[in-house]
Amino acid sequence: MVSRVRVWLNRTYAENVFFMDQLRRNPSDRAVEIHATHGDADSPVLAAADTADLEPEGLSSAAYVEYALAQCQRRGIDVFVPRLEQSAIVAHRADFEAVGTALLAPPPEAVAVFEDKVIAYEAVQAIGVPVPPWWRVRGVDELVAAVEELEAAGHKACFKPASGAGGVGFRVITRTPFSMSHLTGFPSPYVPLDLAVSALKDSDEQVDWLVMPRLEQPEVSVDCLTGPDNRVRLAIGRTKNGRRRGFTLNEQWLEPARRIAEGFGLHYLSNIQFRMFGDRPVLMDVNTRPAGGLHQLSLCGVNAPWAAVQLALGEDPGEMAPPFLGQDYTVVSGPRPLRAVSLPQQRAEEPEALLPAVPAQTTEPVEVTSSETVGRAIAPA
Repeated sequence: MVSRVRVWLNRTYAENVFFMDQLRRNPSDRAVEIHATHGDADSPVLAAADTADLEPEGLSSAAYVEYALAQCQRRGIDVFVPRLEQSAIVAHRADFEAVGTALLAPPPEAVAVFEDKVIAYEAVQAIGVPVPPWWRVRGVDELVAAVEELEAAGHKACFKPASGAGGVGFRVITRTPFSMSHLTGFPSPYVPLDLAVSALKDSDEQVDWLVMPRLEQPEVSVDCLTGPDNRVRLAIGRTKNGRRRGFTLNEQWLEPARRIAEGFGLHYLSNIQFRMFGDRPVLMDVNTRPAGGLHQLSLCGVNAPWAAVQLALGEDPGEMAPPFLGQDYTVVSGPRPLRAVSLPQQRAEEPEALLPAVPAQTTEPVEVTSSETVGRAIAPA
């Protein structure tokens, strides 16, 4: 009899409820139980899990690793998918292996390269992958000089943190003076240059920004599944152009993604993003973790989360190709259940939690939104 697989996702994105759904609906018909932890008791991933704990706040990286090792040992975790403190966790891979847990994450050297976007751009450029022009900015003079150089070449300037994820801190520089137009309608990422300069002058904070031209659509996110032997098993591009989403196997996107995944050992699941600079694709960003939208590959008949778990367990799924490419689609929000605040959280057979318990899932859905895929064709624009 094949034993169940116990998988843990630590503090992760709400969209990964779909990652969890795919693990349970795996084509091997293997029993999967999912443990989840989060700092927010209302995270939908806690409600979607079989067991859940609240994570302690304020831990140092070293203390979080100790916490994670204790979770793995106490919960009998077979495969751990770390997002929070990924860098510190992968540096202790041998310690996790010693308690019987495989890490679904790249080696520390690969994670380190892509923690800093400047280092990442330099590294991928060295292996022949095109990147946009960029400037590292830490002060007012550097910001103004970079913006002026980009504008002189006919580009719109933007900036983002040199390290970060999820589009946090991304802004597009504009010369339009601040006016009522900025206070009507929806908030936008545009910020007048004079306000950015003023904020920098008035702040005691040290910034570390990457200034670059605003890149054009389409945006293509290539989801890669790479084995510990550095060989890519699966690569599919997800295209984004406004609201319209789709899929591609065009080598202009897949070939540089494979080169990065294999060249830097991005084991298991990674997401490599490109956009257009002029008439050619250039690298935008590299995520050393599963993308929030990874579940959308199910529209191509592919279960990438389960294939990654198989690899982590030493069960090589072999070369994978989508049996078909799904039709164009969009994403919409929908309700997901939360856990109630007054019921015991753990299943009866689970040991008592060492940390404050998260209440059990309510039987009534609560209005909490996370992205769901609509596999309906969109009329051509």
